[in-house]
Amino acid sequence: MFFDPLYIGLVVVTLLISGAAQLYIRSTYGKWSKVANGARLSGAQIAEFLRERATFGGRPGREAITDIKLVPGNLSDHFDPRDRSLGLSQAVAEQPSIASMAIAAHEVGHAVQHAEGSALMKVRGVLVPAASLGPNIGYLLIIAGLIFQVMGLITLGIILFGIAVVFSLLTLPVEIDASRKALAMLDSTGLVTTPEERRGARSMLTAAALTYVAAAITAVLTLVYYLTLARRSN
Repeated sequence: MFFDPLYIGLVVVTLLISGAAQLYIRSTYGKWSKVANGARLSGAQIAEFLRERATFGGRPGREAITDIKLVPGNLSDHFDPRDRSLGLSQAVAEQPSIASMAIAAHEVGHAVQHAEGSALMKVRGVLVPAASLGPNIGYLLIIAGLIFQVMGLITLGIILFGIAVVFSLLTLPVEIDASRKALAMLDSTGLVTTPEERRGARSMLTAAALTYVAAAITAVLTLVYYLTLARRSN
């Protein structure tokens, strides 16, 4: 498998796609993290501002977002629907930049989705455990199936990996919708006041979306490769 030209090609393509996406978001973040937002509010303050003023599907902001906290890592910002907490990385939480504003608003957008009962978000949440373990277990089952020539193991491995692919595909509309909600909230609450701020926020949100597009493409390509292996072994 590791000397299969098709596998080598897959590795090269996925590295190029994911590497380009990561490079783009980091360069975009590097640019807009140096430009202050007009409100001079940090990411944490933006999140708090939106929690007090945004619409959360009929739910009060302090119920939709129970806590805003620091989390370790770089660009590790996220909304956790289990306890409805919003985690911001230190740079985003503390910097009053356009990048921090966009990232914080995006995570608040996920809180809005959760409060509104987004069907896609619910389905994605159900798939989280399988999507987390599926790729590794699926890979091992596929390898074992190839070594021992057991088609059932290969099929089971492909199914487990396929769940992760479905999760990745479902993530795209969820993330795009959260970004759309983020821009709408920034506009409606008056946080975005200039064309430059809006351009910067949109650039950040677009760059973030591209990382999910890259992840979905690489997941689909890998699944296609596994299906090709299965067909060869049949």
